[in-house]
Amino acid sequence: MSEKFIPLTDHRQYQANLRIPEKLVPPVGVLKDSLARPLHDLRISVTDRCNFRCVYCMPKEVFDKGHQFLPQTALLSFEEITRIARIFVAHGVNKIRLTGGEPLLRKNIEKLIAMLSAIPTHDGRPLDLTLTTNGSLLARKAQSLKDAGLTRVSVSLDSLDDATFKRMNDVDFPVSDVLKGIDAAHRAGLGPIKVNMVVKAGLNDQEIVPMAQYFKDTPHILRFIEYMDVGSSNGWKLDEVISSSEVVRRIIDAGMPLQPIDPNYTGETAARWQHADGNGEIGVISSVTQTFCHDCSRVRLSTEGKLYTCLFASHGHDLRALLRDPQAEHSDLAIASVIGQIWNNRSDRYSELRSQNTTALNRPKIEMSYIGG
Repeated sequence: MSEKFIPLTDHRQYQANLRIPEKLVPPVGVLKDSLARPLHDLRISVTDRCNFRCVYCMPKEVFDKGHQFLPQTALLSFEEITRIARIFVAHGVNKIRLTGGEPLLRKNIEKLIAMLSAIPTHDGRPLDLTLTTNGSLLARKAQSLKDAGLTRVSVSLDSLDDATFKRMNDVDFPVSDVLKGIDAAHRAGLGPIKVNMVVKAGLNDQEIVPMAQYFKDTPHILRFIEYMDVGSSNGWKLDEVISSSEVVRRIIDAGMPLQPIDPNYTGETAARWQHADGNGEIGVISSVTQTFCHDCSRVRLSTEGKLYTCLFASHGHDLRALLRDPQAEHSDLAIASVIGQIWNNRSDRYSELRSQNTTALNRPKIEMSYIGG
């Protein structure tokens, strides 16, 4: 198919390889990348700011008082986010997750949720609209989030021990307030709630069993995430990784037998386990010790509108430049064609290329706080 190159503004380096097909093809069905992986899940970072300084994500040594966050004008507006989301839904996306930074710090986030929840889907079912939060503001916002149209929340909680948790968030925030947020989210109907624990050897791995015991007879799903080599600021080392198999072994050895259960859908990040007595579910996300690229169906949109086809990507595709290009008003169809082109060309398989003998592939990576988890 012949292509017509439509340049963006001169200061955009991205313009050199951006091509909008001359014949625009409307999105039909589910997109597949070069490895036949479908597009299913869009993750949108709504802010690069966070009120925690977790040691594995935004350590204080890097994200200190002098750190320059994005100016407000660089952030995508709610209208721009909704426009891009609508195009992705037309391409077959049926799940959108709002991330950050800490997404509840974005002013009037409920307005964005209401706008996104109104997007029509192909099959007429409501969009699966979720949000990942550190829980610090959840107690006061849970009901308004639900009223706006949010479906579910995932809450980061790395320990039940207050001293350990405060060492990890590094801002002296107490566990009790996060637990209050989880309770408020449950009362509001934002479930099933997923509770995410990043496990780092020597820091909080002693909390694996207490966390499993605490959440066992609750409706919440506890998920253990291997400490991973995202970005370059967290000082990641392989010997600080507790494997998912070790997590499962510790829980079983503590007198809580587990049995594997099937994934909810192809490409689900967590391997699912159920307590043998049926009273509770846990998940393990093997982001380091096992390859996870073969059925990855996720794409990420940064706070300033760059599209990343992999959590470990070294560069993104500038969609904001299309939205704000003063030289041409690109139609939704034109932007949809570009997105389709990006996904069709996708060939990311970082975990399959990563060597167990090195701390990371020899290339720069984007910080998790910039594109979300």
